[in-house]
Amino acid sequence: MLTAFAILLSVTALLAFLNERFLRFPTTVGVTLAGALASILLIGLDALGLAGPRGWATQILQTLDFTDFVLNGILSILLFAGALSLDARQMLRQRTSILTLAVLSTLLSTFLIGFAAYGIFGLVGLNVPLLWSLLFGALISPTDPVAVLDLLKRAAVPKRIETLIAGESLFNDGVGVVIFLVIAGMAGIGHGHGEGSLVGALELFGREALGGMAFGALLGGLGYLMLREIEQHAVEVLITLALVVGGYVLAAALGISGPLAMVVAGLILSGSRHLAFGTATREHIESFWETTDQVLNILLFAFIGLDVLLTETTVPQIMAGLLLVAASLLARWLSVALPFALVRGRDGYGAYTVRLLTWGGLRGGIAISLVLGLPETPYRTHLVTATYIIVLFSIAVQGLTIMPLVHKAVAASPEEPAQNPLPH
Repeated sequence: MLTAFAILLSVTALLAFLNERFLRFPTTVGVTLAGALASILLIGLDALGLAGPRGWATQILQTLDFTDFVLNGILSILLFAGALSLDARQMLRQRTSILTLAVLSTLLSTFLIGFAAYGIFGLVGLNVPLLWSLLFGALISPTDPVAVLDLLKRAAVPKRIETLIAGESLFNDGVGVVIFLVIAGMAGIGHGHGEGSLVGALELFGREALGGMAFGALLGGLGYLMLREIEQHAVEVLITLALVVGGYVLAAALGISGPLAMVVAGLILSGSRHLAFGTATREHIESFWETTDQVLNILLFAFIGLDVLLTETTVPQIMAGLLLVAASLLARWLSVALPFALVRGRDGYGAYTVRLLTWGGLRGGIAISLVLGLPETPYRTHLVTATYIIVLFSIAVQGLTIMPLVHKAVAASPEEPAQNPLPH
């Protein structure tokens, strides 16, 4: 395991260097594309009879296990770091908009994509059952907070829009995982939740979502009480790290949502940072979590690109995936526009907000980790291929073309202060 991780780390560093030196794409986009191209190259060499490099790389990736690496590894750190970096007070002021989008949009998107997938899979002759199609809708609906936050840090997005997009992405990640578990239970898939009835599904949703947020508030409060009593930055880093990793493991053992717990805990410490951390130590804490977030972020997206190597595809699966790219974009637009109509006038968002939320709703590691965690069935490879096509399109096409839309959104909201963009 350590050898496999060391190789992944070294390859990621090389991909990141090549991107920064030659391509100059946003790092997450660049390393993903470079990893995917490397995977395609190995597949091509294998087709020419040079099977050694592909077999060796495949063994390394299988040793690491993407699902375990993300869901049981770095996800807790990424979500906490993302929440800690945001303005919790601003998010509290926009809580109605954020929660409306995080819950209603994710639910609506799940059913829109699920029914569309059911029709599209049938159209190309793959015949995936409805519950499995809805399962696909659940795993592909949440926008990836890691990808979204990376883009927002590089764009001069108005503060209110930045908070809305980042907040929705952080919360819909946890909501999406809960919906996925509910549908998996109804489909009889072995995720440890056998809730087959509607009442059982609602109970599971309430326990996972509400329990996760309550537990996150408890963790955040405990962290605040401990951190305000000391002024040694190394110990404070250790405490926050223990709260995240230990809290995530405990949440899983309690059967509640670890992702939602990490988001809430991070937001509580973000909102109380001026009281919890001294002036001297706050910079150390924020620098540690920002650097950790960036490093794991790059590592995750390199893994996404390289993991293409493990995806076996057929022509009907590729056709279904391409059609589902369009279906997922349309579903994203509808699932944002309809609930957004309830809050747009109330909070005064600009005309480009829905389009920015739609095109900036990138998919990433969460979707891939969930689909790769599905049990082996005749339908699994259909969902895996479609997920990879949507994720790669999302990162490469949407990620590289979002900036013109951001500039239009900024121009349409001149009264709002913008954030300083990072260099491209």
